[in-house]
Amino acid sequence: MPLPAAEALKAEGNAFFKGGQYKQAIEKYNAASQIDPSVPAYWSNAAACWEKVGDFEEMANAGRNCIKADRNFVKGYFRLATALKNLNRFAECIKTLESGLGIQSSNADLKRMKKEITELQRGEQVAIHINKADEQMTNGDIAGAMKTLDLASRLDAGNPDIDRMIAKVRPKYEAMEARRKSSLSSTELHKERGDADYKNANFEGAVEHYAKCIDNLKKEGKGESELALKAYSNRAACYKQISNFDGTISDCTAVLEIDPENVKALIRRAQAFEGVERYRFALQDVKSVLTMPSGKVGKPNIDMCNMMQHRLNRTVQQLKKMG
Repeated sequence: MPLPAAEALKAEGNAFFKGGQYKQAIEKYNAASQIDPSVPAYWSNAAACWEKVGDFEEMANAGRNCIKADRNFVKGYFRLATALKNLNRFAECIKTLESGLGIQSSNADLKRMKKEITELQRGEQVAIHINKADEQMTNGDIAGAMKTLDLASRLDAGNPDIDRMIAKVRPKYEAMEARRKSSLSSTELHKERGDADYKNANFEGAVEHYAKCIDNLKKEGKGESELALKAYSNRAACYKQISNFDGTISDCTAVLEIDPENVKALIRRAQAFEGVERYRFALQDVKSVLTMPSGKVGKPNIDMCNMMQHRLNRTVQQLKKMG
């Protein structure tokens, strides 16, 4: 039950708030919180006042204290997210909104703000890509600029600034690519055509080109070259897409014989082993990845491997009980 003295201070704060006297209201809400810090409404009301006076750092602090007082008080997440939005700390804002939605998934205010912040993040990323592409063009990195603009276009198709830059860069890029491809060997061209087919989701066609590339490299005594490594790796990716798990395992193994700590090959082979119910082998590959430095593996891969390890451990234990 709220303490009477704290509730009396809250009532005084409410009166000040209604009269637009926000600093006086903050004093009352803070005093109420000192008496009973476990009541989230006191912190929430103080956060609303800090928003009115434009002090978003203090609003964020009040929002955090509100959540600390009661993690199920959804308005606390909204207050903190509002502060973080105004501080342009979008990643933290999204995380806060997701925490709130985890408690009340139907909350309209949280859902609306998440959509708004996601859009702001997208616009921010597009601006970063445009600036990077402009810098790459200035430095003569035409291929890099084209790749960056392609990423920007995927985020914001039809953006006139992006389209204008692409129109300027593409002719130079295509001419440069034509010169580069004219100097490639037939073996290298098969790799290029495989890449193009993969990009267009023609996985069977890509497999044929990668196979020709690998066969040629073996004949040339270059079966362990960097180009062979890429061809095996890319063909494994194709096999995975068409659920040819045996092919995936074979090509990933070929990669790992050359590069034993190839993260992509270990993860793909683990997924393929799981697909053919060779769970212990899958678990071993996952564990190999998780023993590597986090900077080499990357957080998304670490998260995925942790989930796979948990799932595979459970499956292996169940099989032991059955056996």
